[in-house]
Amino acid sequence: MSATPRVSVIIPTFNRSNVLRHAIASVLRQSFADYELLVVGDGCSDDSAAIVAGFADGRLRWINLPANSGHQSAPNNEGLRQARGELIAYLGHDDLWLPHHLETLVGGIDAGADLVAGLNELVGPGERFFDIAPPTPAYRPGMSVTPSSLMHRRAVSRRIGGWRDYREIALDPEADLCQRAVAAGFALVILPRLTAVKFPAAWRRDAYRRGDDSEQAAWMARIATEDDIECREMVRLIYAGKRGQMSRMRPYRLLWAELWRESLRRLAFRLRVGRISLAGKGSRIDAARRYKGLSRRL
Repeated sequence: MSATPRVSVIIPTFNRSNVLRHAIASVLRQSFADYELLVVGDGCSDDSAAIVAGFADGRLRWINLPANSGHQSAPNNEGLRQARGELIAYLGHDDLWLPHHLETLVGGIDAGADLVAGLNELVGPGERFFDIAPPTPAYRPGMSVTPSSLMHRRAVSRRIGGWRDYREIALDPEADLCQRAVAAGFALVILPRLTAVKFPAAWRRDAYRRGDDSEQAAWMARIATEDDIECREMVRLIYAGKRGQMSRMRPYRLLWAELWRESLRRLAFRLRVGRISLAGKGSRIDAARRYKGLSRRL
């Protein structure tokens, strides 16, 4: 690592050392090596510090906040404060990067962008369903860009400020950050490369309590052995999308049953979201925290 690394990677974490070790390992497998890795605990009380120290890599630094804030915004901001790199990248503690992630995103910045995002594969529990994010090839105001896909020039956060507390804004903090950056005149580009795998904790009940890292371990084994994993997964995602379009070929009886199920599901979702929205700013994230096995923040 150079005296001043080109990229500062920030991993915010809270008491999930079992998955954290896989996230760190995916950073250490990057083809682009000029980075520092700041693992920032949100008041961690488990063995996360020992996990970081166990890698014995001079590019890693462990930082732990004195108290838990309840969201990655606070550790991300501490990472920004201590970062030395010209570029900033983020990785969720339960997500994984493919080996070309940093190289691809740095290339996007060098081509003229101020913020770039690669494509994330969103993997459901047991891989029963999966999706891709961002959902469109061009940024739209308010669009959620997953932190694990995002890189920006440090000049962006210096001008617009860092991550806002989710209890004080209507958007999710990552959507708010990107929207403020674009409103300030910075260019955000979505790159047509699959560079990361995300395992949304909000899709996994009691993820923080169960301590299961089997999904991350299985994917890390694939990343280590499948040189063409990006192509394989893009084909799978494209095929899944086409299968969704094939529903018009099913018997009408099955189509009607599916239509009713989907209508009821969407109605229930809207009612649930409506109740959450009426409860105030940050209520959706508080609901997700409870589902993941974390307490609501006051």
